[in-house]
Formats: sequence, structure tokens, C-alpha cells
Amino acid sequence: MKSQICIYEDVSYKNLLPLVYFRPVYDLKCGFLTLRKKILNNYKNTDVVLHCRKYLENTLKESGESYAINAFDKKPTLFINGRVLADGRISKKIPLNGTDKIFTNSGIVVAARLSVENLSKLDSGKNDFFDFESLKNIPVEEVDVKLINYPWDLINHNALELIADIKKVKIPCHSKSGNKFKGVHFINSKNIFIDKKVDIKPNVVLDAESGPIFIAKCVRILPNVYIQGPVYIGENSLVKSNTSIYHNTTIGEMCKVGGEIENSIIHSYSNKQHEGFLGHSYLCSWINIGASTNNSDLKNNYGNITVLLNGEPVDSGSQFVGLMMGDHSKSAINTMFNTGTIIGVSSNIFGAGFPKRYLPSFTFGGTDIIRTNSLNKSIEVAEIVMGRRNIKMSESDKELFRTVFELTNQERM
Repeated sequence: MKSQICIYEDVSYKNLLPLVYFRPVYDLKCGFLTLRKKILNNYKNTDVVLHCRKYLENTLKESGESYAINAFDKKPTLFINGRVLADGRISKKIPLNGTDKIFTNSGIVVAARLSVENLSKLDSGKNDFFDFESLKNIPVEEVDVKLINYPWDLINHNALELIADIKKVKIPCHSKSGNKFKGVHFINSKNIFIDKKVDIKPNVVLDAESGPIFIAKCVRILPNVYIQGPVYIGENSLVKSNTSIYHNTTIGEMCKVGGEIENSIIHSYSNKQHEGFLGHSYLCSWINIGASTNNSDLKNNYGNITVLLNGEPVDSGSQFVGLMMGDHSKSAINTMFNTGTIIGVSSNIFGAGFPKRYLPSFTFGGTDIIRTNSLNKSIEVAEIVMGRRNIKMSESDKELFRTVFELTNQERM
């Protein structure tokens, strides 16, 4: 009987909030692919089931994917933790077929291969998460795989993942020579990959000495821009004049960027199109960063940065941690974010000085004023913003806002 794969969420999704209030953990990006895509690239021609928190089901179903969601056929199943950062060897470390086995890394379940018999015994446990420990007498094997445990892990792994993802694409460069990109300066051109319908104006420097550069379809790059690889710029994005994009940066599709960006991931449909620095940061979708907004990503004493997650301080183990901002949030002009700042979803941040380093979802203000952003107003603004990109906000999208508003209510008290 042919086996299927289930990519699932576990209880540790909470450590990746607020980035995953509006998406499953496996739809976060590292490199330019999502964690889900990296896994599936290693298991071809296999039926796929996606497991997610119940409230994300309808939105995931509307995403256009044809996968089953939270529904299983009765056949052998390989479960893979959605926080796994899959490399090209994962299918050898965790084969699709074989006897029943639970795979762990440092005691954390990263995968489980189950027969139909054991699949029927699997307990979803509390809050709809699988309880693999409820299965008895199944061998356990420790495997060497990477897990995304915290938001800054996505940033810290982004350099190598960009290199690996770009290498797999193997797209030919379209007309880097001749008059196609007149006045554009290519450094280490063999490491620069440009897709179709890309418009690059004169006096742009593409510097691929330190890593590859991939520019996807229909990207526009205005004059006087410097881009240092490894960098990915997604489809239909705009890079404005006088922008500097430094190494280890991912710009998703339909984004507008400007100013100075370094070691950051901008998911999709977000704007950071004015002067200001963004470093070691992860911006989710539908974000707008106001003009001259800056974030710090390094303490003056060069010590490790502590981040407040789920009400608890967590030592990141890193000298560099910037801004982590949830979907549909915005900053006003001249906003300043300190190192390791976490901003929830649908927040509107403004005011003089530095706002708190943790602001919950649906926050209005940040320094002098802190109050709850109206749920109805948040939905109204999101509908306008999405409409500007010709995307209609569905009833499932609105219900997602309502659910997350309730889930985060305690944080605002």
C-alpha cells in the first residue's frame, strides 16, 4: 500500500508566535522557500496531508493547494514535524517506507512512520496536537535534523538556505548582456540569476561575490540600487531608488522595498519602501513600515539578546536579533524599534522614543499611548489594503481576525 506524508504542527508552535497566528509553522520562509516546500521537495509523487490548528483550516483550504487538510486516508503515514528545516538528505535519514518508528532530535519528535494499525491508535491529544508518546512499543531513533525553534532561527539559517534554494532552481539568466540591462553592473555574473520580464534600470550594482542573487519574474529595480548576495527578490516586487540590500536577505512576492535591509526576511505583500534600516528581522505579510523607521539588531555591549516570548524572557544565544512583526501590522514614520522587539498581528505602532520590546496583537500606540486596536477597524483596514493588491478578503479571512483577536485578548489585559 502506498504511503502518505503528513506535515504537522506541534505544541511548540507557540515559540514562533506572532509569526504563526495567521499561518501554520510550515508556511514560514527560510531561504526563499517555505519549510513545507523544502520537505516536499524531498518526497516526490506522494499523497500529502497538512495538519494545522483547527482555526487555520478554512484559510488554508482557500489558499489554492490541493492537499488534504486534517483528514487522513487509512494507509501508512510518515509524519514530519512542520518545524523541520529539511536538507537534501532528509529522505535518507527519515525514509518514507519501512517499519514503524519514531524519530527524535534531542528528545523532540521530528517524525514518525506509522502503519495503518498504529495510525488508528494515534491520539490527537490536547488542543488537536498529535501525542506520539501515547503509542507504545515503537522503536525510537535519534536523527540529525535541524528544527526551527524560535523566530530568530529563520534569520540565522537564511544565508545557507538561500544558497541551497537558489542552487536547486537552476534557471538560466535571461539576457544579462547586450542592451537588455544597459548600465547595470554585474559582479561575479555567473552567480546571478534573473528570470523573465525583469526590469533593471541603469546604475544598479548586483554583487554576487559573497553569494548568489536570484531575481524572480516581473521584478522592477529602479536606478542607483546596490544588492549584495546571497539575496532573493520575489515575483512582482519593486526595489526603489537608492536602496541597499545586503547579504542573507529574502524579499517575498509583491513587496516594495527601500532604504537599507540586511539579514532579513520579508514574507510577501509587505512594504518597507522608504529610508530606514531593517536588520536581522522577519516581517510577515501585509505589513507597512513607515518612512525613516529603524530597528536595532545589536546591543551596545555586544551581548546576547534576550527576547520576551509568551510572557517569558528567552536568551536568543545570538548577538543579532532585530524586529519580528506579525501580519497586517504597521509602523508610523520615524518609529524606532529596539533589539529583539516582538510586535503582534494587526498592530499600529507610533510615538516618540522606543516602544516596549513586546507589544501584543491588536495594539494601538506603543510609547505614550497603548490601547486595543478595534477589531472591526482592523478588519476594515485589512480589507482595503488587500483590495489595493486586487485580493478580495474572504469571510474566512475575517473569521481568522476574529479568532486571533480572542486568542490574544489575555495579552492585552
